Amino acid sequence: MRKQLDEKFARFEQLERSLHDPEVLSDPSRMSAILREHGSLAKLATRYRRFRQISQQILEIRELADQSPDLELRELAQSELEELRQERESLWDDLLALTVGGEDAARSRCIMEIRAGTGGEEAALFARDLYEMYRRYAEQRNWKLEILEMNPTELGGFKEISFGLEGEEVFRRMQYESGGHRVQRVPETEAKGRVHTSLATVAVLREPDEVEVDLKPEDYRRDTYHASGPGGQHVNKTSSAIRLTHYETGIVVQCQDEKSQHKNFAKALRVLKSRIYEHYQRSKDAERAEQRRSLIGSGDRSQKIRTYNFPENRVTDHRINLTLYQLNNILAGNLDPLIEAILDHERAELRSTFGPLD
Repeated sequence: MRKQLDEKFARFEQLERSLHDPEVLSDPSRMSAILREHGSLAKLATRYRRFRQISQQILEIRELADQSPDLELRELAQSELEELRQERESLWDDLLALTVGGEDAARSRCIMEIRAGTGGEEAALFARDLYEMYRRYAEQRNWKLEILEMNPTELGGFKEISFGLEGEEVFRRMQYESGGHRVQRVPETEAKGRVHTSLATVAVLREPDEVEVDLKPEDYRRDTYHASGPGGQHVNKTSSAIRLTHYETGIVVQCQDEKSQHKNFAKALRVLKSRIYEHYQRSKDAERAEQRRSLIGSGDRSQKIRTYNFPENRVTDHRINLTLYQLNNILAGNLDPLIEAILDHERAELRSTFGPLD
């Protein structure tokens, strides 16, 4: 972790120097990207700078305390050492909290995809409920939400929906939502009152900056087609829907939510870049996972992470064996009890991995 912090701090200082570079100042696009990255690292970097300063002071004062023949000076040094150790411990806790979630945790943008799984129309309705839960949570945290693509059903559910989120701590808090979500409830169409189990999957994708994914028009195929809605009826008669196919990875993205072909293309391109970035990051994530004692959520859609039981008003997160009897509250967007518990678990794992500071 210290190596990772050193690398991030070095990158922060490099970005600070770049902000005074005439070439950067004359390039608005590059300047904007650097400012975003600089801002995302600022909180971590300023704390780590102070942490390093205190660590150096501790070494110097400890040497003085050990070598000074003056008893009063040694006692004074010991007293100061205790204060510095307490401050360093507090900063270390802050750094652990800011490091939870890996290298991409500081990202302020992500794309979420929700897809109905096993369960037919009931699964589609559950996918809608999950979307509403995340939408309300985003409102609480003052995050910007933009729907990128949705495929609704006739009863008001979603076969799939994708949307972008932007705001402080977006990826750090939402990345653990990736995986399979299971619902147990009595569907409205169930005449005999039997509890059914349905599934929906969630994927949280890091949204890269322009400089991170260099995607050229020759790297993908662009197709246009007529947009259609639930049941196959046409939404419009113009070829406004867009399908992009990335040649190298085979990743396919389509978007038909907007009436404008230009807007659909821009949204599809955002999703395509995120999926490409995610594709190439998986091996790095696997490598990072091997270096840790546990991994909360692999991000794999097949991994069942949570159960929502309506008859018992219960939510269970299977990764940390947490059960809360406040389903209504959580579906209303109050996700912090779940998310904070996962972040606390991760912080504890990091602390146990790296041990005491001295």
